[in-house]
Amino acid sequence: MYDQDRAVIERILGGDKKAYAELVERHKDKAMTLALKMLKSRENAEEALQDAFVRVFNALPRFEWKSSFSTWFYRIVYNVCASELAKQHEPHQVSIQEDNGDEQTVELVSEDPPPDVSLESSELNAIILQEIDRLPDAYGPTFALFFVQDMSYDEIVEVTGLPLGTVKARLFRARMMLRNAVVKRIGTIDGSKREKVVPLPTRDSLTDNKHTARRNGTLPY
Repeated sequence: MYDQDRAVIERILGGDKKAYAELVERHKDKAMTLALKMLKSRENAEEALQDAFVRVFNALPRFEWKSSFSTWFYRIVYNVCASELAKQHEPHQVSIQEDNGDEQTVELVSEDPPPDVSLESSELNAIILQEIDRLPDAYGPTFALFFVQDMSYDEIVEVTGLPLGTVKARLFRARMMLRNAVVKRIGTIDGSKREKVVPLPTRDSLTDNKHTARRNGTLPY
């Protein structure tokens, strides 16, 4: 991705203006996912993306490759959306306790036993992806950067400007909320009163679900 982006950008800076459409095509779907997570409106998300792409095009000559293009680009998208939220008087923030969380105590590796579920894999995939889309505003964008954009913690810090401990805390809480929501949905579907054991989702397991959903045509972005 890095080398491909660089090749396209070099063509743009060399005067091939049509190459910018290729760059937009490469990133627009994931950028739309992030914008939708933040703005909750397709119309507002589309307007924000148009603004972001214009800003990126104008700033390309000054891009110094100190980070990957995707990290730089998603920071612009994030900032445009955050500015729009500020205009709507909906600052993108969470509790003080979370922002002061100790990054050393946030452990994202699950030691839960294997899931005790009887649903078909495709049905479980659909439930997981639906619940990801319902994550609260404070957690959805961070989770989207981690899951959809496959960013590292450090890249998410660079995009959002959040402290590393806050990024880890949000991802941990998002996974906890996702697990609890999936457990509740499974119990509703099969009518069972017994407690379901579902492990905290990991990026590997979520990526498997994402690829399966794409093949089945059920991915919502």
